[in-house]
Amino acid sequence: MNVDIPSVSVVVPVRDEAAAIGPLVDEIAAVLVGTTFEVIVVDDGSQDGTDRILLALEASHPWLRRLHHPKSRGQSTAIRTGVRHARAPLIVTLDGDGQNPPDQIPRLLAVLEADRTGGLGLVQGQREARQDSLAKRLASRFANRIRSALLKDGVRDSGCGLKAFRREAYLDLPFFDHIHRFMPAMMLREGWQVQTVAVTHRPRKSGRSKYSNLARGLVGIPDLLGAAWLIMRSGRNE
Repeated sequence: MNVDIPSVSVVVPVRDEAAAIGPLVDEIAAVLVGTTFEVIVVDDGSQDGTDRILLALEASHPWLRRLHHPKSRGQSTAIRTGVRHARAPLIVTLDGDGQNPPDQIPRLLAVLEADRTGGLGLVQGQREARQDSLAKRLASRFANRIRSALLKDGVRDSGCGLKAFRREAYLDLPFFDHIHRFMPAMMLREGWQVQTVAVTHRPRKSGRSKYSNLARGLVGIPDLLGAAWLIMRSGRNE
């Protein structure tokens, strides 16, 4: 494998996922056999030993690249760090907690690679049969309906971590904290096409969610209003 010129870069943001990251990295590699790839894991200020595990994994996995934020800067910034260091033209992201099954990656890439126009910027995963608590599913459903009504991006689950996109398209986007939850709308704002693909979802086996439902909702309100303002000022609807 020529790791110097990968065709796909898989970017995984993690914070305090010591129990999940090793198995997840191995799963990613297993589904990408036959592909030239790199896996970039961005440790966003972990305090549970995730950094030590990644250091050991990097020594034994030549396609693994470990990046580190000394303090947590948030998931969107971690993804941005990974994409900016990525060497492949196609990027896949998934959450570091293991709930996004890596065996779904080929499904996203197949849609992106089938595009012959060069205009498809993002393939967004949409979780089926989500393995979260009822409260979290209901809160997410409510938030997505409001987001979709305001942003009109045609996506019902933009918060799904499984995404495949062109690196050049991502670098076109304005950056703000939590943009990973608004990528379909931002891609459309910049003139890129977006497609959705149904993906599976798994229960969390270790660790815990970084946000409560209330915290996620409070954080999301100014982000949603800001995203709507960016779209309005883009001239897209004029």
